[in-house]
Amino acid sequence: MMRLIGRSFGRNSVELSPLLHMRGPQISNMKHFGALSVFLLICILYIEPGVSGTSHPKPSCRYPPSQWCRSLEIAISCNVQKQCMELNATRTNQAAPPVSVTLYYESLCPDSRVFITQQLFPTWTMLQDIMTVTLVPYGNAMENPSASSPFICQHGEAECRGNLIEACMIHLTGPSAFQIIYCMESAENVLNAAQPCLQLYAPAVSWSSVDACSRGGLGRQLMHAYAAMTRALHPAHTHVPWLTVNGEYTEENEDKVLSSLFHFVCRLYKVSYYLNCLIWLFA
Repeated sequence: MMRLIGRSFGRNSVELSPLLHMRGPQISNMKHFGALSVFLLICILYIEPGVSGTSHPKPSCRYPPSQWCRSLEIAISCNVQKQCMELNATRTNQAAPPVSVTLYYESLCPDSRVFITQQLFPTWTMLQDIMTVTLVPYGNAMENPSASSPFICQHGEAECRGNLIEACMIHLTGPSAFQIIYCMESAENVLNAAQPCLQLYAPAVSWSSVDACSRGGLGRQLMHAYAAMTRALHPAHTHVPWLTVNGEYTEENEDKVLSSLFHFVCRLYKVSYYLNCLIWLFA
């Protein structure tokens, strides 16, 4: 099982420590107003550079507004460190837990490929600080240990091969796995893209190790674990892609996710003033 917790670049960034702490009932009345005020101030400084003399971002700032408070270095280069500190001061002392998204899918399922490439990966790229993604490449497959091929897949033997490769990518490449799988699923031929996608995003991992995993006992063990995870779903899955959010599936949530996963995660996250979500809210 892979659990991506947004550390590939979002989590590794240097967050600004809060300099101010609001206590008591003031925080419930002021935190949203304060965050909104700071966000609007940053937007004004960016859009209307003549408004505030030397307060607007320097010409060396090459980052979009959504990245300004991502690290101290970016905030300084864009001359918004004061505003970022004020924004962080409105946050509660304990960050809200991230939204947990688990996708049960098949490597060659057309609907799974569309969801991964057009919704899940782009949303994770923008919101990886506040969401985790777990990928389970099994779907409607079935175990058949007595046969020469231990698994039967909905889209044939090629899909079983794809599921095994992606399971081994998840196991062997860690934080790079989601980028590799996105690369594979967005390619015209998923299987042919596996090796070049691995070389692009995880060059330290050899293709021979992935290939050996997918053809040997380790790959079968990984797939067996994914089969157990899929069978344990409650309610049982009836189609793929099948998505659980914070461990739960409902038809209502599925409709919202398929409409816009990005908006759904922003609404569900307990800290409503997460910067990327604020930019969407006021766009």
